[in-house]
Amino acid sequence: MKSTAAIVSCSLAFLCASPALAQKAKPSGELERGRYLVKTSGCNDCHTPGYPEKAGAVPEAEWLVGVPVGFQGPWGTTYPANLRIAISAMSEAQWTANARKPMKPPMPWFNLRDMTDADLRAIYRFVKSLGPAGKPAPAFVPPGGTVTTPFVVFAPPQAPSAPR
Repeated sequence: MKSTAAIVSCSLAFLCASPALAQKAKPSGELERGRYLVKTSGCNDCHTPGYPEKAGAVPEAEWLVGVPVGFQGPWGTTYPANLRIAISAMSEAQWTANARKPMKPPMPWFNLRDMTDADLRAIYRFVKSLGPAGKPAPAFVPPGGTVTTPFVVFAPPQAPSAPR
């Protein structure tokens, strides 16, 4: 059951899907709004190492750098992206467009799709304000490919067949 809770927690964390805009962003409520959305939408749960295990007690400087633990299912094996690197390579318009596109499981991309433009901008500007850090997450591994990192099997268990 612990792995089920971790899976649910991490899938919620995938909400937050990945120039000089952060320096131009006003240190107003917009960055605070972005910080709030990142925290309450569960982005850190999967995109920040150790966040669920430490009940969120991870310094902000360590947030959103991705995790090299994959999620494996019928789609292959996906990894929580390093959002700080991904967003540093995108314009605000690119982020907004990409955030609304379908993504591989367990990322609940449809939650980002349904956010307002203002919320997506706030997330972008907050993550951008953190600056790039860490390494890129491992690449997607297609079904049947060799996975060289730890991974969580993200598929419901099959019920045993009934005797005939």
